[in-house]
Amino acid sequence: MNDLVMTLSVLFGGACLGFLFFGGLWFTSKKMLSSKKPVLWYLGSLFIRVGLILLGFYYMGQNNFKYMLICLLGFVAARFMVIRMTKTKAMKPVPVEKEY
Repeated sequence: MNDLVMTLSVLFGGACLGFLFFGGLWFTSKKMLSSKKPVLWYLGSLFIRVGLILLGFYYMGQNNFKYMLICLLGFVAARFMVIRMTKTKAMKPVPVEKEY
């Protein structure tokens, strides 16, 4: 039972890290478009996001390869969820009307 709880908590933690990373990337991309110095947004966000993710993986992995993979699975799953949540109408294909 204890292993199941730990496995689920590591999966949830990986998903939280994924939301943090990819949500932060989305936020940074939006801010960079209207900023006068987008390089500062990009580099600052990159270092903060990567640093937090590395610390999170290190903490949740606990020198256990199984926990690292489960954390990575949650991280990747969060990527797909963030992509799905942040899609806008502009990204959806517009149907082409045929003229006869």
